[in-house]
Amino acid sequence: MFPLRDTEPSYSKPVVTMVIIAVNLLVFLFEASLDPYTLNAFISQYGLVPVQFHFSAIFTSMFLHGGWLHVLGNMWFLWIFGDNIEDLLGHGKYLFFYLACGVAAAITQVFFSVDSTVPMVGASGAIAGVMGAYMVKYPRARILNVVFILIFFTTIDVPAWLMLIYWFAIQFFSGVGSLGSYSNSQGGTAFFAHVGGFIVGIVLVNLMASRKTYSYGGRYN
Repeated sequence: MFPLRDTEPSYSKPVVTMVIIAVNLLVFLFEASLDPYTLNAFISQYGLVPVQFHFSAIFTSMFLHGGWLHVLGNMWFLWIFGDNIEDLLGHGKYLFFYLACGVAAAITQVFFSVDSTVPMVGASGAIAGVMGAYMVKYPRARILNVVFILIFFTTIDVPAWLMLIYWFAIQFFSGVGSLGSYSNSQGGTAFFAHVGGFIVGIVLVNLMASRKTYSYGGRYN
């Protein structure tokens, strides 16, 4: 399933979400301008390499991506789910929330791949936190998804809680499955970063949110 849009309105302009998306796209355009040798050096320096862990690399790695599909997919998910969480938390708290989820996601992945020499890049851990927050705060919102069946595709409208639990289950079981075939020099998807970000997003939004929400968009202090 790939989300096309949600039904949950937001009541403020998602300034922070838009800035995060813009920064990620600009950084990727810079990456795309580099020759392969310089790009590899750039990723090695600013990506998060577990075996050479540097705390600052957690933040820089959140704004790096491995390809057009990687960056555009991540930014699309952030656009769909981020505006409502920013609306809920407010701009300042939302920025802290986003970065905190990214930190938690990165540390979770490092814990499960501490000897890896492969740089970890991408915003998906932080975005997973946004998705976890969306699931618990807007569970009955509807998400329109495109579904591919062999060479055909269709769209289905599902509750947010169902789509996001399904997504989380895929990340969790894929992460568990990858443990047996782990190689410290082989790349792949950082499934445990998604798991860690998602769980921390659920916890943090419940600690930080100052107002209750309903699936149809109503709220009160």
